[in-house]
Amino acid sequence: MLRKCLLQGLATVAALVLISHAGTAGAAPAGGAPLKIGIIGSGHIGGTLAKLWVAAGHEVLISSRHPEELRSLAESLGPKARVGTPREAALFGDVVLVSVPYGALPQIGRDLKAELAGKIVLDTGNPYPQRDGDMALEARRVGTGVASPRYLPGVRLVRAFNAINSDDLASKAHRPGEPIAIPLAGDDPEALSVAQRLVRDTGFEPVVVGPLSRAHEFDVGTQVYTRLMTAPQLRQALGLK
Repeated sequence: MLRKCLLQGLATVAALVLISHAGTAGAAPAGGAPLKIGIIGSGHIGGTLAKLWVAAGHEVLISSRHPEELRSLAESLGPKARVGTPREAALFGDVVLVSVPYGALPQIGRDLKAELAGKIVLDTGNPYPQRDGDMALEARRVGTGVASPRYLPGVRLVRAFNAINSDDLASKAHRPGEPIAIPLAGDDPEALSVAQRLVRDTGFEPVVVGPLSRAHEFDVGTQVYTRLMTAPQLRQALGLK
């Protein structure tokens, strides 16, 4: 009788373990599991992040309007990198990096609305009126954390990697000593968690400034924009705890 009870107890425990695993089968990759990252716009920022993320073990699909021009970059990164169109990048990624001139955001939002729906999207763009026109004036007026969601509706948006120069992104990654801080803003807790992990994987330290409504605090022209600061220095400059 005792043996039968013990066997029944073990069976119950095993069943609970199986149920627990089954419940997480459809979840996003956890912990240190490699991510698939679609990169829309593979210029100085996007191309540098592709290199750093591949080095960290992630898979990337780099894209642009002229994907054939990216083949040499993909070949230099090895088997974890491939080339495609922006649509293919949007479909490929567990996470999608949008790193294009700010004036291109509305078109991306229209063309890839279905492909990007519900995805974690990291937005690096900055509005420059001389390049992007009147929409950049409005984006600067309301702040990118308010403007970008209008152009990329339905995504889980995080403002990230917009406040660092591409040269510094390449040269300060994994530097000795205390890492350089990267400010982030977003409304979705899971998206922010993934963004923080990807910042750390590039050799920088994430600092969550707050919701998207606070992204204007590290927009173009602010006291922290493109300044190289450690996490404590950035938090002090922005009045964060």
